[in-house]
Amino acid sequence: MGFTSHMELALAEARAAGKRDEVPVGAVVVGPDGDVLAQAGNRTRELSDPSAHAEMLAIRSACATLETERLTGCDLYVTLEPCAMCAGAIAAARIARVYFGACDPKSGGVLHGARVFDHPQSHHRPEVYDGIAADEAEALLRGFFTHKR
Repeated sequence: MGFTSHMELALAEARAAGKRDEVPVGAVVVGPDGDVLAQAGNRTRELSDPSAHAEMLAIRSACATLETERLTGCDLYVTLEPCAMCAGAIAAARIARVYFGACDPKSGGVLHGARVFDHPQSHHRPEVYDGIAADEAEALLRGFFTHKR
C-alpha cells in the first residue's frame, strides 16, 4: 500500500472553519489501515472553548470512535503547525506521525516555540513532516487575517 496524503481533507476542514469565522485550521486523523477516523476544523469561537482547536477535536473524535485514549499507529494531518497544547495531546495520544502544512513561528509548539516533542517530559515523539501543502494553508490563513484587519 503506497502513501496517500489526507491533507486535502484537512484543507477542506480549514476552509469550512474560515467560513464559520474561525481561524482556518483543519485536521484529520487516519488509522493504521488508512481509513479516516475523524476530521475537524477549529471551533473555538463557536463552542466558546479555547481548547477546541482542530487537532484537539479530531483527536477526541478518533479516540471516541476507537473507544481508547491512545491512537497508536495513527497519523494526524493538520494545516498549521500544532501549538504546545495540541502537541501535548498528540504525545499523550501516542500518534505515530504528524503531517502539517504551514509553520507557525509565533504559536507553534513542534518546530517553533515550546518544541514539545523535544522535551524529556514528552512521553512520546511522533515522526513529524512539515510543509505539506504549505502554500495553500498559508494562503488560507493570510486571507482570513487580511480580511479581519
